Amino acid sequence: MIRINLLASERAQAKKKLTFQTGQKLTLGCSLILVAAALLIGWRYWSLNRQSAQLDKDLASAQGEVARLRSVIQRVQDFEQRKAQLSQRVVLIEDLRKEQKGPVHMLDEISKALPPMLWLTEVKQVAGDVVIDGNSTTQTGVSDFVNNLEASGYFKKSIDIVGTKTVPLPKPPGELVSFTLRAQFLTPGDSKAAPAKPAAAPTAAPKR
Repeated sequence: MIRINLLASERAQAKKKLTFQTGQKLTLGCSLILVAAALLIGWRYWSLNRQSAQLDKDLASAQGEVARLRSVIQRVQDFEQRKAQLSQRVVLIEDLRKEQKGPVHMLDEISKALPPMLWLTEVKQVAGDVVIDGNSTTQTGVSDFVNNLEASGYFKKSIDIVGTKTVPLPKPPGELVSFTLRAQFLTPGDSKAAPAKPAAAPTAAPKR
């Protein structure tokens, strides 16, 4: 009976020892799991903080780029506005040049059309028409002047003779014809303004 009791006691002790070792292993396993979980959480927290810092850096960089692009866009808009203003100035200058060329060319054509013994006293523009006042020693001179203006191609046909007045001259004997013409000048850029071509001289028939 004593031997049997000893075996039972040994078995109980072995069972307690096995239970204790199992508990230690379980505790150690749980501890390892907790440590691993803590490490994983710590690494994840560090990774998220790093990503957040990178995102903040990228956001700041993007905001700086947006500000730079806004400045560039503003400069482009200012450039376009200045370009439009310069274009308007160029158009205005060209118009002024054309307006300056018009009267100069008109006076040049009038001076070319003056026949001998005829002179002008006034040239003015009235409601888009050119009014010419002058004097001539003959009626034929006035007709020649009108024909020369029409032949130049820069005055719209037909030129109106508003009025003429003949004043006798005692010394030397003769007459003075005062006249007023109304004409419409065609600017050099007008398609209608084309100098008249002189008539071709007739060719002589060949001698036989």
